Amino acid sequence: MTTTHGALHGLRVIELAAIGPVPMAGMLLADHGAEVTRIDRLVPSGLGLNMAHEHDVHARHRRSLALDLKATEGRDALLHVLDNADVLLEGFRPGVLERLGLAPEALLARNPRLVVGRMTGYGQTGPLAQAAGHDLNYLALTGVLDAIGPAQGAPLPPLNLVADYGGGAMFLAFGVMAALFERQRSGLGQVVDAAMVDGVAAMAGIFQGLRAAGEWQAQRGSNLLDGGAPFYACYAAADGHWLAVAALEPKFFAALVKGVGLDPVWTQQQHDRQRWPALRAELTVMFQTRSRDDWCDLLAGTDACVSPVLSFAQAPLHAHAQARAAYTSVGEGVGAGQVAQPAAAPRLGRSAQRLPGPAPRPGSHTVAILQEAGLSASEIESLLAAGVAR
Repeated sequence: MTTTHGALHGLRVIELAAIGPVPMAGMLLADHGAEVTRIDRLVPSGLGLNMAHEHDVHARHRRSLALDLKATEGRDALLHVLDNADVLLEGFRPGVLERLGLAPEALLARNPRLVVGRMTGYGQTGPLAQAAGHDLNYLALTGVLDAIGPAQGAPLPPLNLVADYGGGAMFLAFGVMAALFERQRSGLGQVVDAAMVDGVAAMAGIFQGLRAAGEWQAQRGSNLLDGGAPFYACYAAADGHWLAVAALEPKFFAALVKGVGLDPVWTQQQHDRQRWPALRAELTVMFQTRSRDDWCDLLAGTDACVSPVLSFAQAPLHAHAQARAAYTSVGEGVGAGQVAQPAAAPRLGRSAQRLPGPAPRPGSHTVAILQEAGLSASEIESLLAAGVAR
């Protein structure tokens, strides 16, 4: 029986405004029914992103309380809000929360059931704990960046998906849920120290294993999964668009050979590294004989593992995305006024997921949230008048 509430209905999360992994972790929780309240700054700074709030996909499903946390009154108001919260998400450098008078130890003493999710690049401890950094820096320390890019050339940034969102947001959300599960036994919250370098290192464990087994070469672009294998690479079609080929297993490679019309002898030489340059050359020439979409039509229904390389604009329009309602257009107007928001993931069999919607304007729920936290009308008016709340 399908429920009308999300799986996390009733979970109360407070998120201190940040960029990157913290808001994405908040989105993951909110998409599945958690009530996420974002503590915004009084004067929105964009936090480094030149993007209007209505375009901020990761900030959807929030309520917004705008407070000055540098003011004693602002911190006191936040403490009242945290009294009834289950989770606090923050992405400051180590020590900032403590300097604000919001040390996790003090928060847990006040609300012993609180789970404090702390997101940093390098972790709460270690010689780099206080160092500034971004996704690319964290990838650089884990060996992952060195493995991405062409054999002759510089390592390539894989957007900011791997550290910020893979090693950051996903591990933060998982750590919070693990702490909440443990709380069911102990009745107590705890601190989650989620570091992007730790998360990326965990994600890259298979490559450490391959290296130890002698199956991973240090030379970039010479391995099975880094573009070195001609059957796991991208090729330009006749119209200049690209195709992604990922025919790793022998049966899939055989389907590729048959589908594109190569000599069947290649099926016996798939893993002969001496033959890889010749195979790549043949595939390069072959894919230049048809357009991208013609190849996709020709290979549809086979196990050749060939896909069109779509742009961000094209992805929501693909037939598979349309059939699964993988995206929803949110916003007024057309074109730039519309935001193609991804649906909630993963999908659960019984529990409902929220439909995507626009992010709130900073401070748009300030009064209501402070009322729920127990502040009187006069106390709220004082905060607004003093410029501590907005």
